[in-house]
Amino acid sequence: MQHASTLPSYTSGTSTVPLLGDTIGDNLDRTARTFADRDALVDYASGRRWNYREFVADVDALALGLLYRGVTKGDRVGIWAPNCPQWTLTQYATAKIGAILVNINPAYREHELEYVLNQAGISTLIAASEFKTSDYAGMIHKVRPRCPSLTDVVFLDGDHWDDLLDTGRKADPERLARAQAALSADDPINIQYTSGTTGFPKGATLSHHNILNNGFFVGELCRYTEVDRICLPVPFYHCFGMVMGNLAATTHGACMVIPAPSFDPAKTLAAVQAERCTSLYGVPTMFIAELAEPDFDSYDLSSLRTGIMAGSPCPVEVMKQVIERMGMTEVSICYGMTETSPVSMQTRVDDSIERRVSTVGRVGPHLEAKIIDPETGLTVPRGTHGELCTRGYSVMLGYWEQPDKTAEVIDEARWMHTGDLAVMDEDGYVNITGRLKDMVIRDGENIYPREIEEFLYTHPDILDAQVIGVPDERYGEELMAWVRMREGAEPLTAESLREFCTGKLAHYKIPRYVHVVDEFPMTVTGKVRKVEMRKRAVELLGLEAVARTRHA
Repeated sequence: MQHASTLPSYTSGTSTVPLLGDTIGDNLDRTARTFADRDALVDYASGRRWNYREFVADVDALALGLLYRGVTKGDRVGIWAPNCPQWTLTQYATAKIGAILVNINPAYREHELEYVLNQAGISTLIAASEFKTSDYAGMIHKVRPRCPSLTDVVFLDGDHWDDLLDTGRKADPERLARAQAALSADDPINIQYTSGTTGFPKGATLSHHNILNNGFFVGELCRYTEVDRICLPVPFYHCFGMVMGNLAATTHGACMVIPAPSFDPAKTLAAVQAERCTSLYGVPTMFIAELAEPDFDSYDLSSLRTGIMAGSPCPVEVMKQVIERMGMTEVSICYGMTETSPVSMQTRVDDSIERRVSTVGRVGPHLEAKIIDPETGLTVPRGTHGELCTRGYSVMLGYWEQPDKTAEVIDEARWMHTGDLAVMDEDGYVNITGRLKDMVIRDGENIYPREIEEFLYTHPDILDAQVIGVPDERYGEELMAWVRMREGAEPLTAESLREFCTGKLAHYKIPRYVHVVDEFPMTVTGKVRKVEMRKRAVELLGLEAVARTRHA
């Protein structure tokens, strides 16, 4: 046997369980036939619930309603809403007719909405009319004249939605059967906008095969069966909610529980208690907020067995409390990216606590992973740092209508280059150690500085701007803007910058810290040294202790 240090950093996920070869619609129909009377979906806020028979009936009615409104295979249908039953119904209804669902972040403002509507060529938009401080209807009204492809808007909290379902309930089910039979598992079915290091968000295009299997195998590793009930406070517009949550549930006959339209720690705990949830999802900050609830100990969480923590590195102490105080002894850490459907690495139920808090686990079933030298592209020996690459059924079809951007991340051998620096141990466990790119992950949201920098250039007093991520105890990372001001301009403060950005940038993209400089640290070739900026920022802001916090 080779000495461990000479083994290459390559591993593949073996499995005796085959990949699923069907479409999302066919898979849902099979689950519903097997588990017709079991709970499929519960909306804790409204008290509404569907068993699988009722759920599929509503999915089919919505699918037929969309067909009768002229939506056909390949058409892009946008959804812009917080978590709600209509979101889930739309996810499955569009999959049944082969329309491509385009997830739109509920935090988006006008210019982001307009960009996505046009880049994806969305013809039908299903949206909430308002939520919290967002006037969705107002924003849609403003951008609509500049979005020529958008021909139909359906508000899910009004008569529009009821009319759509009523039309579908009266329609000929044969029409849906024909549409469903004409689909392939390899068809694109979902576009999710994700970050890169340059320009605007790119639309990761995913097939039935990509996301159905990823949901299924994430669920397999969580040991889901039809008796599981999964509490989902994570957003559906992310893969975390719609794939790791919804598709993991429906491929196993388990129940999806929506605790609230957006994250609320008390409502999440109340939903777990009331619905006897066996699994709970969240990014670390969600678990931190739940554990910090003043009356945390009054909730009966004894039904919890497992769950998933992902989206940001997980602090060791949080993981231990989730296991000890919440009873989630089988909690799993997942790592991935939207471009890989999303999960490529996951800890297993029988992994030690140490492994679950210090690594992101091993490669998933039917997937491959390797760590390469970013300069040569060659696989490095185990124990050596390099760029993590993954390959298999989960790798996206590509970025929507951006073949050049696709070619930058998927090589000729179909390896997805993650841009993350990682190290693999002798047993194939992976630890993420940094990023090649400058992408910032704040509370599970991928943010890329270039978009924010370009927006900051519209400020009349800013001459130049650079945005970096700095460590943050609560969110994993926070944004910091380094700016050069025009001569004679008033120095910029974090407060005045927030004022300038509010209403124009999604709240999570607004820098928390501002540092005014005369010049940026540069390399000899004139490139801005963001690594140096991050180092100096930690000292400037007194974040040394946070930067040393141990994460997986």
